[in-house]
Parts: sequence; C-alpha cells; structure tokens
Amino acid sequence: MASVRLYLDEDVRPLLAEILCDRGFDATSAARARRKGLTDEEQLLFAAKEQRALVTHNIRDFVELHASFSDRHAGIVLSNQEPVQVVLRRLLHFLSRETAASIQGRLFWLSGYEPPR
Repeated sequence: MASVRLYLDEDVRPLLAEILCDRGFDATSAARARRKGLTDEEQLLFAAKEQRALVTHNIRDFVELHASFSDRHAGIVLSNQEPVQVVLRRLLHFLSRETAASIQGRLFWLSGYEPPR
C-alpha cells in the first residue's frame, strides 16, 4: 500500500510540511515547491500531477474544485484554521489511517481525524 504524499497549499503553514518530513512522511508546501501565487486550480493540478493530496484551509473554493476535478486529483484534505499542533495531530492520524489509493479523488475533512485521547 502506497503512503499518502501531501502538498500543503499556501494557506497552510509550511512548518507543517517540515515537521511531517522530519517524522518520515512525504510532504511539501507551496513555498518549498516554489508554487506560491498560483490559482487554486493550478495548485490542485500541480498536486495531482505530483500524485499528492492537497491540504488546504480554503474550504469553500476547494469544495467547488473537488466537484469539477474529483476524478483527476489525488485527494483534497480540508481543515479549519487551527493551531499548528492541532492540524499536525489530525494530519498524523489521517496519515496513519489512509493510503494513496483510499483517498484518490476524494474529499476529506481533517476534523474527522481527531485521534482518541
């Protein structure tokens, strides 16, 4: 089973990608990929080309893009603006439960991945 590869758009703090990489996950950010300033559609197409799930706080726009591109993306992970440690905890739980195949073309709400305490 292939692990999920992540692409954090410019709405998500690049620090999260660095922390995930330090923990052995394949994650990059718009800043690291030098993709800042592109349209949401361009960001999604780049993530799809790289076979990466796109992580964003831009919920409204990416819900709409999912409807148009659901068969052409590697997954979209939506998160409310939360402290870095909350988003990290949820992303780690998401990555422990999902595979690249299980998220292909699907939309996920990161709030649904709060690990049990």
